[in-house]
Amino acid sequence: MMADKKEDIKDLSLPALYAKFKSLNEPAYRAEQVFEWIYKKGAKSFADMTDLPAKVRDYLANKYEISGVSLASMQMSKSDGTCKYLFELRDGETVESVLIPAKDPAGGASRQTICLSSQVGCAYGCYFCASGLAGFKRDLTCGEILAQALAIQSDLFRKGKRITNVVMMGTGEPLSNYDNVIKAVEIMNSPLGLGIGARKITVSTAGHIPGIRRYMQEKEQFELSVSLHAADDKTRSRLMPINNVYLLDKLMSVCREYTKEKGRIITFEYILIRDVNSSTTDAQNLVKLLKNMNCKVNLIPFNAVSDFKFSPPSFKEVKAFQDVLERGGVNSTVRSQRGADIDAACGQLRLREAKKSI
Repeated sequence: MMADKKEDIKDLSLPALYAKFKSLNEPAYRAEQVFEWIYKKGAKSFADMTDLPAKVRDYLANKYEISGVSLASMQMSKSDGTCKYLFELRDGETVESVLIPAKDPAGGASRQTICLSSQVGCAYGCYFCASGLAGFKRDLTCGEILAQALAIQSDLFRKGKRITNVVMMGTGEPLSNYDNVIKAVEIMNSPLGLGIGARKITVSTAGHIPGIRRYMQEKEQFELSVSLHAADDKTRSRLMPINNVYLLDKLMSVCREYTKEKGRIITFEYILIRDVNSSTTDAQNLVKLLKNMNCKVNLIPFNAVSDFKFSPPSFKEVKAFQDVLERGGVNSTVRSQRGADIDAACGQLRLREAKKSI
């Protein structure tokens, strides 16, 4: 008879652990000890938790596990130090994560931003993104999302560094896996977890309106990023099939509602693709779409993927696009290209490794 599968203790929030120890007639601080061992000290087993009574460690070991991920492949950019990880999960599926180091322009401590996946594959099939080319497999558990962060954190600790920022912007649509994603970012935000400030954690969406409405009700001040990529329905539907479900006027309406309800800025991600959405007319349409909204636009020159025939605009075209936005009162930045010498775009490394096995 097969033994019952143990539950990943990383799937439990701190309140859930408090409740668990209360049911065992153990003091609440036991939950805090377990959290610190996992998220601060990187414990790989309950036997490592030496300040817990033996009976408590035995109970946890019999009922739970501290699951991890194994490194299937890794690439590091020689130009900027960006690291792309391909992690293998227990069922053999793989997910990508990225570490993006950056110097603080103000001269402070360097930033160590991690980009995490929320799903195995993606169901949304954006026509410029490699994440959806192999289809959607399943949601990640909270524990699997956290396992990516812990694996990268372990790597950073050896270099005397720590994670400073988190973006849920890897493979998958985070707001389609809402409960697991929110639980994971809450644990990363917790002082007993990874201790990352709420405003240094960003959840991204392709425009999942029901998810944005739920996110609006969260008490923590996590950031919201919306993948826009076009200012008209025809172009956006060409690039992002989700636009056929949630048209731009409805998306913009809920985004405006979000900024008023939360008093928070929204970042709109806009991938610039030559001869598709990068003209000055496209920029003018974007100004009209975002008029009087509390937002900023992150302009991202397209990162070439061999499976797509798109190409990035020239530096001159990017500058002209940004100039239109600035004149129209829309705050914008141009994301510097990272990991140009590796498979840095979402889904590329996973897709490359999958092709090797065919």
